[in-house]
Amino acid sequence: MILVGLGLVVLCVASLPYLLYLGLPSVLPVWSLPTTKTEATESVSIVLPTYNEEALIAETLENLCSLQYPAESLELVVVDSSTDGTAAVVREFFADREQPALQLIEESDRGGVARAVNRAIEAASHDVIFRTDCDSRLDSEAIGHAVATLQDDTVGGVTGRQVDVLGGSKVETEYRGLQAQNQALESYLDSTFIVHGPCFAFRKQYFEPIAADSLADDTEIAVRIRKQGKRILMHPAMQFTEAGTSNLRGRRARKDRRAMGLLQLLDRNRDLLGRYGLYGWVVVPVNWWFLSISPWLSVGGAALVLLGLLTTVPPVGVVAVLGVVLGVLLGQVDRLGPLQAPYAVFDAHLSLLIARVRLHHDEGDGTWDIDGDSRAIFSRES
Repeated sequence: MILVGLGLVVLCVASLPYLLYLGLPSVLPVWSLPTTKTEATESVSIVLPTYNEEALIAETLENLCSLQYPAESLELVVVDSSTDGTAAVVREFFADREQPALQLIEESDRGGVARAVNRAIEAASHDVIFRTDCDSRLDSEAIGHAVATLQDDTVGGVTGRQVDVLGGSKVETEYRGLQAQNQALESYLDSTFIVHGPCFAFRKQYFEPIAADSLADDTEIAVRIRKQGKRILMHPAMQFTEAGTSNLRGRRARKDRRAMGLLQLLDRNRDLLGRYGLYGWVVVPVNWWFLSISPWLSVGGAALVLLGLLTTVPPVGVVAVLGVVLGVLLGQVDRLGPLQAPYAVFDAHLSLLIARVRLHHDEGDGTWDIDGDSRAIFSRES
């Protein structure tokens, strides 16, 4: 039973930062935005990178044109590298519209999201940049909340909170809930590390071009802004919607790639540790633990427990293995009840392990595979 005991110790060590992050919000007012908002109207450039979005782009443009923000103060910058009719749909949509203003930049080849974002921001006419995606929908007041938050000179960027998961995935819902709580706590302490590409606003004056092979362009922008001394906050009222699936295989396209981007970013920014206030002393180290260390400890600890049971009490070990398999099968169809949240952590750890292996083999050129499952859900339910 030594292996079982050792495995349980490893699992406890792996879970300590999670318990800390889950416990602090119960005693700290983390859901109160840690800044003073000042209502204002500034000109805003909405940045929208697109690739083969012909089926979605019209609804996305309708959403952006219906936001409760003066249309004359908005500019839409679309950078398109599609092989379908995305650009034609954009031109047709704006054919008889004077507002918001449109800049359509058509690329002759596909160079990835990071390159598209760099080009869009370089072309943007305004200081406030609002980064979003085609397969998401913004709350009507999202830009207003962003601009009001950016009136604080100490704030360089603000991201939103996902409040609905199209498709009803409990795995994604639980994961997003845990992530939002973490972001709220980090914002209260200093700045949040992870931001959301579908709903992220910042000032162009603090933007530095990001690496062309970046797989987490949104969070890389945030990290570079924080290095300039400006805070990055998550605003709970700045809301957006995305699609999600619970299927284990279906989640891999988006989640594994996203995990690669975050690990890549941590690897390239080790100089954050121990600098920039609580961001470098608490936020970044805890994210290092969450993203780089905890997944390996969790798998190692679970493997030791199962191996210990199989070698000392074989019938119990077999039942435990079958229980794990059953848990994965039930988790994919949202049937784990109160255990759905731990399953969401397991799913995230799986992505991070796959991501680390893929990064080790030098995979990742800045382009993303299209997430077909989520796109299908989005088209059906949006």
